[in-house]
Amino acid sequence: MSETTTCDWPSNDPLMIRYHDEEWGIPLHDDQKIFEFMLLDAFQAGLSWKTVLHKRENFRKAFDGFDVKKIANYGEMDYERLLADTGIIRNKAKIRGSIQNARCFLEVQKEFGTFDSYIWQFTGGLTINNQWKSLKELPASSKESDAMSKDLKSRGFKFVGSTICYAFMQAAGMVNDHLVTCTRNASV
Repeated sequence: MSETTTCDWPSNDPLMIRYHDEEWGIPLHDDQKIFEFMLLDAFQAGLSWKTVLHKRENFRKAFDGFDVKKIANYGEMDYERLLADTGIIRNKAKIRGSIQNARCFLEVQKEFGTFDSYIWQFTGGLTINNQWKSLKELPASSKESDAMSKDLKSRGFKFVGSTICYAFMQAAGMVNDHLVTCTRNASV
């Protein structure tokens, strides 16, 4: 039996491999990037990450470089523009939810100083290092993602169910779900 040197989920897709190797699971503390990940994860709901990742640059253009302040000020014309943009996932509820989430994100920043200070409280400010041996072991949610989801919803956020929160936690390095056989496991 040969040892794995990377997680299996990126398959042979170059963009997925690059995302796995350079971003996924690295502890993230930059509010701009945190918002980007939250927006993209909301659009992932019910879809594969590959679908979203391959549209990421289109999302970046459509959503003003993921500028949370600009998005929070979007009006009906912006909503209509996004709904007509064939380069992104054109889901009415997800587009409206992203605008709402930008507004809520700014409120959390006002309350906590940074969104980073708020979001990392759910793991006590530390990465939870899991020791999974196969992809089958990876959970879809955790008690931390349950708590995060509940609190985000209470603050008015949309598309923040526990599964989406867990996917965000994986992406933002709040949990290290690289397999123990993956070379990235120890480095993040």
